[in-house]
Amino acid sequence: MRLIAAAASTSLIVLAAACGASGEAPGKSGEAPASRGAPLETRAANAPDQRPAFEGQTRAPAARTDQALMHRVVASGLEHPWGLAMMPDGRWLVTEKPGRLRIVTGEGQISAPVQGLPRVDARGQGGLLDVAISPEFARDRMVYWSYAEPRESGNATSVARGRLSDDGARVENVQVIFRAQPTYDGDKHFGSSLAFDGQGHLFITLGERSDKPMRPQAQDLNSHMGKTIRINADGTIPQDNPFVGRDGARPEIFSFGHRNVQGVAVQPNGAVWTIEHGTRGGDEINLEKPGANYGWPEVSYGIEYNGQPGTWVTAREGTEQPVYYWDPVIAPGGAAFYQGAMFPGWDGDLLVAGLKDKQLARLVIENDRVVGEERLLTDLGERIRDVAVAPDGAVWVITDQDDGKLVRLSVAS
Repeated sequence: MRLIAAAASTSLIVLAAACGASGEAPGKSGEAPASRGAPLETRAANAPDQRPAFEGQTRAPAARTDQALMHRVVASGLEHPWGLAMMPDGRWLVTEKPGRLRIVTGEGQISAPVQGLPRVDARGQGGLLDVAISPEFARDRMVYWSYAEPRESGNATSVARGRLSDDGARVENVQVIFRAQPTYDGDKHFGSSLAFDGQGHLFITLGERSDKPMRPQAQDLNSHMGKTIRINADGTIPQDNPFVGRDGARPEIFSFGHRNVQGVAVQPNGAVWTIEHGTRGGDEINLEKPGANYGWPEVSYGIEYNGQPGTWVTAREGTEQPVYYWDPVIAPGGAAFYQGAMFPGWDGDLLVAGLKDKQLARLVIENDRVVGEERLLTDLGERIRDVAVAPDGAVWVITDQDDGKLVRLSVAS
């Protein structure tokens, strides 16, 4: 291992308790309650004439943590890291977009690239994307990763797995267990995050490849584009998937009508939530339902990124509404539900990495609704790509930069 950076910098942030309004319900331990008054977001909306479908669907009230927080840059020198996953021994697997997988210790030592990964197409938004470990990693040492796979006449998102050697130097017996179809010659909207549920199913999120001619494929059940995928750990198809046995539908599909999903998180109760790069003013959080249609490109909030109005509507019968959306956007990355003793007031909250706004968003979830929002790590000043929670309750993030960092957020000591 080579030492890149250890404890490169430490920053202390003290977040004072919020003064609760008269009649507010008390907050969780360690958190000041979210007021039902003014929202956290005060910037002008990209689509000011659009209205949410229900109260609290956007611009949640501010939540504040009643604890002193600090962050520490544990490692630096990573080239556009994209995904991270902790192994049982406390070391992190971190992907770098150009195609390298690294092992990073809690002290900041970064390994040489793990050998044995297939070639990636790193143009544009492509490259080596997310990483996850097997639910049985302590026994089988299996690692899973998603990537933009170069193919004849183009590329598409694929997922492979392999056994991490005992010395961590390589992955062995690599198998590609999923290949998104069709192949397309483009460099945008590959997705793709990975998450296992408690039954050992692997969820894979995919984009619809961005270009206008490709957008309708998000509604086409014979295409993987713009879908959430559910497979078994070996790549086989669960027989209770919603489209198994349906003519003209790919059986791996769990839900459809997505734009570019780059975050997925499994709630402690087993519910699956996805975080979607939407239109300009339409980043969204969805609670996944088997067989559900999330609308894109026919239903969305926001406008085109060129500033022109979209051709979509904000609601249509037969499509699901997002649990929450951001207008203006935060460009969300990875996500994780918080469980841990370090921040008891965060228990059950959803943490979402923010690229454009260089923040970690903490969303207070109650009854499948967002009732409060807090912005963390804004003083770090870097694009936050992914987030994970360690067994001790500390929160770890990676930053999407030329000089990308692994950062630990904890209670100030």
